[in-house]
Amino acid sequence: MNENYQNQVDIGQALDWTDTITQDYGEYITLKPGEYEFTVTGLSRERYEGSDKLPPCPKAVITCSINSAQGSVEIRNNLFLTTKTEGLLSAFFTSIGQKKHGEPLRMDWTKVVGAKGRCKVSNREYNGNTYNDIERFLPPAENQKQSGGFAPGRF
Repeated sequence: MNENYQNQVDIGQALDWTDTITQDYGEYITLKPGEYEFTVTGLSRERYEGSDKLPPCPKAVITCSINSAQGSVEIRNNLFLTTKTEGLLSAFFTSIGQKKHGEPLRMDWTKVVGAKGRCKVSNREYNGNTYNDIERFLPPAENQKQSGGFAPGRF
């Protein structure tokens, strides 16, 4: 795998000790658990050193931006490139429209930033704080069966 890539995550710029700062600290928004549309706004390619559950492997860290009624929320998600997590990778690429169900796909990470999809968000408690988590990536809405809608062979 070619490790020479352009980091697509905005990491900001260094400030000098005497620079003027103008940005206020925003309030952390906890989303209600549910389904949301997202846009991938960042991607970084990293290396996971392995654990008892996963071998050492490449890791994609994606940033998904969700516009909600409370404001814009960014959720970071790790995608581990292993055969054990292939189903999660498939769900992500299906959600953003790159993969079709039942068909193989050569992952094209160059088309990930800017892609739109759907996900199910849940909340996670850690050290007394509540965080947003992407529980799973969902297929595009037009591919989901509508309950009560037309279904071939059903009367």
